[in-house]
This record gives sequence, structure tokens and C-alpha cells, in this order.
Amino acid sequence: MTRQTEAQHMVLRLSKITKRFGKVVANDAVSLDLARGEVVALLGENGAGKTTLMNILFGQYAADEGFVEVFGHRLPPGSPRAALEAGVGMVHQHFTLAENLTVWENITLGTMPLFGRSLAARGAKARIRDLAADFKLAVDPDALVSDLTVGERQRVEILKALYRDARILILDEPTAVLTPQEADGLFATLRKAVEQGLSVVFISHKLHEVMAIADRVVVLRHGRLAATRKTAETTREELASLMVIGATQSPEFATRPAGPALMTLTGVGTGTDMGGVPLRDVTMTLHGGQITGLAGVSGNGQAALSDLVAGLLAPTAGQMQLAEVQVANWSPRQALAHGIARIPEDRHKTGTIADFDLTENAMLEQYNTEFAHRGWINWRKARVHAERLIDTYDIRCPGPDTRIRLLSGGNMQKLILGRALETDPTIILANQPVRGLDIGAVNYVHTRLGEARDRGAAVLLISEDLDEIMKLSDVIHVISEGRLSPGFARGSIDAAGLGAWMAGDGFAEATHAS
Repeated sequence: MTRQTEAQHMVLRLSKITKRFGKVVANDAVSLDLARGEVVALLGENGAGKTTLMNILFGQYAADEGFVEVFGHRLPPGSPRAALEAGVGMVHQHFTLAENLTVWENITLGTMPLFGRSLAARGAKARIRDLAADFKLAVDPDALVSDLTVGERQRVEILKALYRDARILILDEPTAVLTPQEADGLFATLRKAVEQGLSVVFISHKLHEVMAIADRVVVLRHGRLAATRKTAETTREELASLMVIGATQSPEFATRPAGPALMTLTGVGTGTDMGGVPLRDVTMTLHGGQITGLAGVSGNGQAALSDLVAGLLAPTAGQMQLAEVQVANWSPRQALAHGIARIPEDRHKTGTIADFDLTENAMLEQYNTEFAHRGWINWRKARVHAERLIDTYDIRCPGPDTRIRLLSGGNMQKLILGRALETDPTIILANQPVRGLDIGAVNYVHTRLGEARDRGAAVLLISEDLDEIMKLSDVIHVISEGRLSPGFARGSIDAAGLGAWMAGDGFAEATHAS
């Protein structure tokens, strides 16, 4: 291919992009190009500058230096409308949905005519259903976004970009909340679209996905371009070493015997007034010194079980015991008082307060017991606590006064992890604890959870990643439509067996046998 022909096929060019946030240089003279029908994977540690670079491309940020060129035309900086009109679509890692609107309203926002909306709405819903079926992204167009799980919201984000016929698609951790089967379905459809000329920038920390879908890999490190590789000429091991300076060895988890029962649920059910799928006759025991894994497709009752353990939801049927004591008047205050620490599913919505700084976020769940006296907060003590978390958990930030929204996802997760573990909890609720994290951060979080287990804590690990569940868990349960499977000891069931329970087959067989 000649240079002229190559230029004609080049659909995107980012030239020497630099972006600063105060003293922090998020992108430092980064250049990247993308050809028609090509998939380029963008790799790097959390905080390497990947999402910032893509937000500049999509017009949500304006670069301090450099420019973006799409199909041979420079985009005006800081204009998402210009990016959309040029054929750029973006699936964000963190959702940009209006919770008070329905799925179809979110997807079609800004595209509907002023007149004839009823007829247009019917057509829009039909198209959304077709796209959802083609991409295996099941979602109800009439559902309110506020009632959706995290996994379902991610599906809406993907559908929103596909609905607008993007010619360049930016996917920022698109499979973070999808099951392996759903991810395979998405990749199959993406391959068809790429064959028809769609160009994709794919951000992921899952190296097996990168190797499966990408033509080229671009690695960022500390905001700079570190390496470019053709996928066919590299390996997962080389990419991991290019991403993370230092050890990337995954921790080993040996099976541990069950300790004392720290929480017992017997025939527990929850009501439907909180939205989502309620629990149905759930029986489960969390033992000290063990990790109990909960597998399942998103939206099958994980939210209800998580809220129950955290005290945000009380059982409407059955019994709940902590050690030998039956629970009454269950609440978040009671959960904290009984040594329950939580790593919530959504670090932005329920894990942190965006405009609070690190010090304020670090003491959120302890301020009334550890950092306040008669209503007055001891800010010196709180700041020392935040500085200790920053040092101990390697939270990369300018300091404890940094607004939490300025942190990368991995560093935000480290703060939440430290806030939970530093209370020396008896029970740890770890809900999607490594979602969207790079390989180094994943290994770090897993190591810390293993250390807590070895100290005698009971860990409830909720994850849609079967590899994570099978690697870490001493006992595995599957949740489907609010029902809980029996517990399976580590090594007694494979991924196919878990998948059958996730699809409901195991529950059907159990019902038939009884």
C-alpha cells in the first residue's frame, strides 16, 4: 500500500496530544492513528491516560496541545457534537445515562423529531430490540434506567453507540460487566461490523480479549506512548510487562477449611419495593477464614444480596444470624457495628462522593465513631488516616486534598479497599472488586482479600468473572432469578457446570428431582 493509499484509508489521527490537570500530565505528546476496518487496542495501567485520550477524541476534553483529525478533517476541540456528526461513537467505562428516563429515551436522546414522536418511538424501540438481539445485549427498551443493574446499564451504553451508526467506535472497558458468553457475542458482532468498515479503539485490561479482537496494540505508560505492537507479533506476557513495570505475578490461593459461621441466612427472602430481582428462599453461610464466591449473570439478585449484607435491605422472610445472634432492626449502622465492611459494585455512585476529597471519602463510614466528637470532626486525625491509606495502598494522587473524581478507577478502588480493610472487619462484602482494573491492580486487590481471609475474615466475593470466582473462592454459589444454588467446594465444579446453573438449568433439575 502506497503512502497516498494508506492516507485515504486512515480514518483517525491523533497528533501529539497533551493534556494537563493542574500539575498532573495525563497525556504527554501522544500520537495514534486508526485505519478503516481496523481494531486498535489501547492498553495501560489505571491512570496511564487512556480514558483521558479518548475523551479528547470524543470532544469531552479539549487538548492543551495537539489535534484530532477524523476522515481528513480536524475536529474543533471540546465538541462532542462535532465528534458525533463526524461518525465517532463512544461507550464510556462510567455511565452517562439519565436515570429518570427509559432505555429507549436514553438511546435516542437528541435524535427524535419534534413532531410525530409516537410513530418515531415505535420505530426506535423496534430497532433497539433488533440491535439487542443481534448483539445479545438483552434489555427492555421501556425500562427506567434507575431500575437497571450495572450490567444492564452497560448494555444500554453499547446500544446507544450502535444505534447512532458510528463509523469509529471507542469502547472503554465494554465487557467489564458482561459474562464470557455475552462478551463472545459482542465480539462476533464487532467482527462482522469491522468487515463492513467499522473502525474500533478498544480499551481493556483483559489481555485475552485484546489478543482475540485487536489488530494492533498501543501501550500508554504514565501518559506517554510506551510501545506499539501488532497483535500477531506479540504475546500476553509481553503486553503485561509493557503495561506494568514490576511484578505481575498473580497470587496463589490454596483451599482453606471453614472457620466459625459469621453470618447465616436461612430461607431468606426480600421484597420488591426496592426494585430489581428480590431474593427467594436463600440459604447460605459465610465462614471465617474463607472466601465465598457468588457467580451469576448481572441482574439476577446480586444487588439484593449485596444490599442485605450491607444493611441497606432487611429480610422480609426467613432468618438472618450474625454468629449465634438473630438479627433485628437490620440497618447500615448495625452492619458497621458488627464489623461488616463493603466494597460496593459502583465505586462512583455508591462507593465515593465525587466532589469530596480523599480525606473526606476515606472517613465516610467511620466519621461518627472514629473521627468526630460531639459533632466536631478531628480533621488532623482524618488527614493522617488518609495519608496512611495513600501510603499503604499505593494510591497514586497529588495528596489527601485531591478531589476523588480526579483519580483513575484503579486508584479510587484502592481507596475504597483500604477504607474497608483498615477497619479490621469480620465480614467483607467485595462486590465486583476488580471491575475495570489493570492486571497489577487486580493482583493487588486479590492479594489483600486473601490476606484478610487468612486473618480470619469471611469474604463474600460477588463477580461476573468466572475465572476470578473459581480462582479465589473456597466455596461457590450461583444466583439465578433470586435463587441460590448449593455451595460447591473449590475444584468440584467447572466453568461449564457453573454456566448451567447460571442459565437456570441446575435449578430446574433440582426442582424436578424434588
